[in-house]
Amino acid sequence: MPGTAQPAERGSAGLFRPQLVLAREPFGGKGTDKATRARVLIVEDEYLVALQMETELTNAGFEIVGIASSADEASALAAAHVPALAIMDIRLRGPRDGVEAALELFAKHGIRSLFVTAHYDPDTRRRAQPAEPIGWLPKPYSMPLLIAQVRAALAK
Repeated sequence: MPGTAQPAERGSAGLFRPQLVLAREPFGGKGTDKATRARVLIVEDEYLVALQMETELTNAGFEIVGIASSADEASALAAAHVPALAIMDIRLRGPRDGVEAALELFAKHGIRSLFVTAHYDPDTRRRAQPAEPIGWLPKPYSMPLLIAQVRAALAK
C-alpha cells in the first residue's frame, strides 16, 4: 500500500533499518499539475536522507515516483513508472550497487542518472560512463544545490 512502511530489516550492524516504500502516491507541492511535474526516482539506501530528498523535491514541484534502497527495487520502480530521471547513490542495499542499477535503468528504459554520492572516484566514474550520467553531486550537499542540479539535469 503506497505511503506505508514495510517491515523492518536487520542491518549489518545489528540495528533495525526500515525498508523503504516502493511507490508513492502523488501529493501536493508547487506545480501539482501532473502535465508539468517532472517524474523523479530516488535511489538511496539511507532512509532519512531519502525522505528529506523526497520532501524537498516534492516541495520544489517534482513528482517522486518512489524511493528504492536497492538496485532491484530501482529496476521495478523504473519499469512501473518510467521516471524522467533517477537520483542515484552508489552504495545500496543488496549485492548490486548504484552503478549497476544506473546501467540497467539506462539500458532498459533510457533513464539517465544524477549520481549523488560520496563515492565518485575515477574508477566508479569510469564504470558508470556507459549509463551516460547526467552529473555527479558529491555528498555532503545542500538541498538547494540538489534541486538546482535536478532542474539543470531535466533541462538537458
